[in-house]
Amino acid sequence: MSNRQKTRPRPNPRRAFAETYGEVLATGIERRSVLTGLLALAGSSVAMPFLGGEARAADTSTLKFTELKRVRDREDHWPEGYGRQILARWGDALFTDSPAFDVAKLDGKAAERQFGYNNDFTYYMPLPFGLDSSDHGLMIVSHEYATPFLMFPGLKDEDYREKLTDDQIRAIMAAVGISVFEVRKAGNKWEIVLDGKLNRRIHMGTEMAISGPAAGDDRLKTKADPAGRTVFGTISNCNGGITPWGTMLSGEEGSMDVFAGDFKTLANQELVERQGWDEEDNDIYGVGRIEPRFRFEEEPNEWMRFDWVVEIDPLDPTAKPVKRTALGRFTHEGAQCAVAPDGHVVVFMGDDDDFEYLYRFVSRDPWNPNDRAANRDLLDNGTLSVAKFSSDGTMQWLPLVAGEGPLTAEAGFGNQADVVLNTRGAADLLGATPMDAPEGFIVHPRTGKLYVAMTENEDRLAAGEGEEREQVNPANPRGPNPHGHLLELMPPGSPDKPDYAAASFKWDVFVLCGNPAVPEEGAMFHPATSDNGWFTDPDNLSVDPAGRLWVATDGPPPAGIADALFVMDTEGEGRALPKLFYVAPVGSECCSPTFTPDGKTVFVSIQHPGELRFEDDEDATSIADAGTNWPDFKEGLPARPALVVLSRDDQQALGS
Repeated sequence: MSNRQKTRPRPNPRRAFAETYGEVLATGIERRSVLTGLLALAGSSVAMPFLGGEARAADTSTLKFTELKRVRDREDHWPEGYGRQILARWGDALFTDSPAFDVAKLDGKAAERQFGYNNDFTYYMPLPFGLDSSDHGLMIVSHEYATPFLMFPGLKDEDYREKLTDDQIRAIMAAVGISVFEVRKAGNKWEIVLDGKLNRRIHMGTEMAISGPAAGDDRLKTKADPAGRTVFGTISNCNGGITPWGTMLSGEEGSMDVFAGDFKTLANQELVERQGWDEEDNDIYGVGRIEPRFRFEEEPNEWMRFDWVVEIDPLDPTAKPVKRTALGRFTHEGAQCAVAPDGHVVVFMGDDDDFEYLYRFVSRDPWNPNDRAANRDLLDNGTLSVAKFSSDGTMQWLPLVAGEGPLTAEAGFGNQADVVLNTRGAADLLGATPMDAPEGFIVHPRTGKLYVAMTENEDRLAAGEGEEREQVNPANPRGPNPHGHLLELMPPGSPDKPDYAAASFKWDVFVLCGNPAVPEEGAMFHPATSDNGWFTDPDNLSVDPAGRLWVATDGPPPAGIADALFVMDTEGEGRALPKLFYVAPVGSECCSPTFTPDGKTVFVSIQHPGELRFEDDEDATSIADAGTNWPDFKEGLPARPALVVLSRDDQQALGS
């Protein structure tokens, strides 16, 4: 998620580490993580980084590139020995007939043929599908949201809603969604194949099907769709995942912000509020002015048709996208896929809000690796579950099934449609563990472990304060938690046959983020972590072909530090020893690193450059003033979101 909004600031924002995580350690969590090494060093002469010591253990990382120094300016930075290329920017052509980018002439028709805005999920799919080509593939990119006051000259953050023209609103509607386009390497440079037969734009006007248990439900029926099975558009496409049969799963996150009107005119006001409605932060694009369905009073059910996981077939540009309601409705950050030993497909999802949950979906039927078409509706039937963590280092996946346990008709869950339309409410009843804004989810293909990022939660309280769900718990051990952390989930089975469908996993804390030199922050990294290697606010996660974990951050980070891309080992002596690999331009974040199979190239999205991040930062303030000031970053990267390519100059693998 980008442009994270803080809510309900708490007093005493830096509670001592020993009062929170120390209590959790005392309850007996099995220490498989980096904490094992840290605790073993506690009585030695090596200073502990989370205690603020300056002495460090030896650097045992398998990564050999020269780590960057922290820097924060209007340029981006990458390691010596690597090349950097801008592959695509907002407004760049994706088709032979795409109009040239002209910010003064943007409208919906033009934007539908151009690379979208604020790119988040990024995935390189080798072509032909199923092979390991590292010089020819599809780029699949989501466009999470728009920033109108950065897109169009003359607009300000405080008044852009009133000044947007109809053409600008339609340009925004077309600039969000998904871009699919063919890319090819020519010499040392990558280029967009403008006549690629698979090139496609999906946006807020694209016709989509609704499938699964909520399809046809009265609450999804509208005047334009009395059957409740067809919807136009997808909104707030944050992160996502790729199925074993090569379709994209795009998580809709925070769609409520697009709607306008008085939600108190609706029959299900409690559900509106539980879904994240904020009266002060809505109608962010003014879409309701030209599309009445986005006004509550005009179409009271339209808002229920968003915040789903959308399945898109990038290999068939004629295929209609499908909103898979069996996967539940909440603010989806992503949808990472794995396959259980019996062939059943498992989708892991995070609900990216403070005190929300981790979810899992297990398909009823196994997938068919020999018949791609046979998997078309595989995600319409299965079991949706929510995670509950225990202090003994185990976690349970609790099924969200109508009629089971507390999910009774009397409680409002008479059928599975009730469950998926009110997934958060169902998870509440089961006593799931409230998390610190779960975002990135990634499956490690070599070890079978999963990693999940908790970005931050400043509203988390220490034990004994506030409501029980807001207090620290075993999997979210700091209150408040302004810096975030990484969890490691371990399914039963062997590394080559992990049982992702099992009811119980083991878990541990992999990293506690923050500045190791500030003891009260309680940061925990490998003892050899440098002053440049620690990070805060982890967001998207990826694993490269060599098995290293990549972490993209989404702040705002501490003052004077830019969002960046870090990489570390997950096993061996260099486990949890991050190194700073890439620094994004001021005001932006980097999203979803994705790799060529040979490990020589990484693609990373640069989202919202120039966005205001610190109220007291004069540099960021001037850049955010986009009315007359369009800053130019190095090598033609102006205040336009971009897709960047990083590769070894000598064609060695990343990290060498």
